[in-house]
Amino acid sequence: MADAAMFTDLEMTWQYSAACRGEEADLFFAPNYFERKEEKEARETRAKTVCARCPVRAECLDYALRTREPHGIWGGLNEVERKALLREREREAG
Repeated sequence: MADAAMFTDLEMTWQYSAACRGEEADLFFAPNYFERKEEKEARETRAKTVCARCPVRAECLDYALRTREPHGIWGGLNEVERKALLREREREAG
């Protein structure tokens, strides 16, 4: 598992072009209190709408997968979707 500290500044420059830059972090990360299913789905849908227009979506998702980011919407996927993608890739790799 890669550590976020292992990435160089050059490797992280994609963040400057991210569509989520300037958006409220609350949109991409669950609150510290219980979030009802409907609230979570609505929040994630809004976040994924931002991701859908992002020019660096692939780089964002790659970063989240490489660091095993455990929280939030990254590259248009939530933590459960990213875990499923990683499992699928591991199965395919054999």
